[in-house]
Amino acid sequence: MKSAIVILLTGIILYEIFEHVVFPLVWFIKDRKRKSVCGATGLLGKEGEIRCWSGSEGQVFVHGELWRAASDVPLTKGDKVVIQNINGLTVKVIPLGKTARSGFPQDRSPESHPIPQNQDG
Repeated sequence: MKSAIVILLTGIILYEIFEHVVFPLVWFIKDRKRKSVCGATGLLGKEGEIRCWSGSEGQVFVHGELWRAASDVPLTKGDKVVIQNINGLTVKVIPLGKTARSGFPQDRSPESHPIPQNQDG
C-alpha cells in the first residue's frame, strides 16, 4: 500500500513539474523568435496604400490605420508601398518592388540597365 502512495505522489509531482516548468519553458523558447504582429515593429515590411501625398510626405493606409508617411521617392495616391522604418508616428516608405539597399526594382540592377550616354561627342 505504501508503494502505491509513493508512486502516485511521484507521478503527481512529476506532472506538476512538467506542467508548470518544462512546457512553459519550451513554449517560450519556441515563440521568442516569432516576429511581432502588433505595435510598431509589426508594421515593418508590411504593404500599404497611399491615400494622399504631397511632395515627400503624405498618408499611407496599412493594417486598417492611416499613418503619416515620408519618402525620398515621389509617390501618388493609390501607389502601393512597403514600410521600411518607423520614427515616432511617421513611417518611412518606399514603392512596392524597390529594394531598400539598391533603390532599384527587384528585377533590375544598374548593371543590367545602364544609363544611356550622350552620343554627341
